[in-house]
Amino acid sequence: MVRDTLVCLLAGGEGERLYPLTRDRAKPAVPFGGIYRIIDLTLSNCINSDLRKIFVLTQYKALSLNRHIREGWTMLPTELGEFIQVLPPMKRVGAQWYQGTADAVYQNLYSIGSEPCKYVLILAGDHVYKMNYQLLLQQHIDAEADVTIGTIEFDHSKASSFGVVEVDQAGRIIGWEEKPAHPKPSPKDPKKALVSMGIYCFNRELLMEALQTDAEDAESAHDFGRNVVPRLIGNHRVFAYDFHDENKKEAQYWRDIGTIEAYYEANMDLVSVSPVFNLYDNAWPIRTYQRQYPPAKFVFAQEGRRMGIAVDSIVSQGSIISGGRVTNSILAPDVRINSYTDIESSLLFSHVNIGRYSRIRRAIIDRHIHIPERTEIGYDLEEDSKKYHVTETGIVVVVPEQRMFEEPE
Repeated sequence: MVRDTLVCLLAGGEGERLYPLTRDRAKPAVPFGGIYRIIDLTLSNCINSDLRKIFVLTQYKALSLNRHIREGWTMLPTELGEFIQVLPPMKRVGAQWYQGTADAVYQNLYSIGSEPCKYVLILAGDHVYKMNYQLLLQQHIDAEADVTIGTIEFDHSKASSFGVVEVDQAGRIIGWEEKPAHPKPSPKDPKKALVSMGIYCFNRELLMEALQTDAEDAESAHDFGRNVVPRLIGNHRVFAYDFHDENKKEAQYWRDIGTIEAYYEANMDLVSVSPVFNLYDNAWPIRTYQRQYPPAKFVFAQEGRRMGIAVDSIVSQGSIISGGRVTNSILAPDVRINSYTDIESSLLFSHVNIGRYSRIRRAIIDRHIHIPERTEIGYDLEEDSKKYHVTETGIVVVVPEQRMFEEPE
């Protein structure tokens, strides 16, 4: 089953709603949880599901993403037909860049057709969740489905941001509304709606036929959720797969981190005593590429000197907390917190240096930034908005000045 499956991981989105973190990088390359990139979560799901034939479709500002995959995800033996391979836009079928999710796959049909497979699993590179795709594939085969779509019951008040699915008693999809103003309630729970997770399993021959049809439709947005899937529902066996969560918590965990708020909250889910999303499960490891740094360090211990301390936080390798205090925060590798500094509920990317006597609260600080001594961020949002990006909910995002070159990670 897994050898008959090819994965197409869509990682070319611009991520406009995650700006300014996506100003200089692709959305799937945005750091997550200190040492990871967002794309690592989906790639880890693939490896943990024994899926070893993976195309990563990139487009927007993909330099750091390409480098990350090359350095951290080229461990599969190609002589056994296993690979994680980046496919940049090649314009085989025309002069356009990718026009939508369906068009991205359509423009790579040559590569898909060149790989021996029966099934094509299409995934997004910007979601946070744990899922064994083998279970979805097994249901797809058992149901003799043409298409199987991963679905989850989602809060009804937020479901209008997704494709909303209607199913019969056998789980076959009989209705689909893309981002409806008034989503239909789930038959199991009227307070929720059954929404698409952006996970699609196609029989390969049908996929190639459906994408060719979509490409010839001048009125199409060339999107799986808006165009391709609704067109197939009436004449083909399209089924829903109920999400089985490998996170092993009381509530199912799946996050589309398309906005700064959603991204920030997903990171904050990692730092509680009993994290909502568990990075420490040896049964479902999350891989990434890590550069060589020394261990994290906390100083001072002298009498009368303020100690360096971090509580309810993740502190990555190479970081030094020197007489500062960090609470409810995530520090990426090689971060320096200097004396008498307070960091609260914040995300600090790699190579950040916080000057003495500074106070940082509810902020995201991008990599390679030096914060001068006695700086306050997150305490006067009106003043912060003059220098930084401030969201409606008061999260302050600090990014470096645009450069003509990219700093090394």
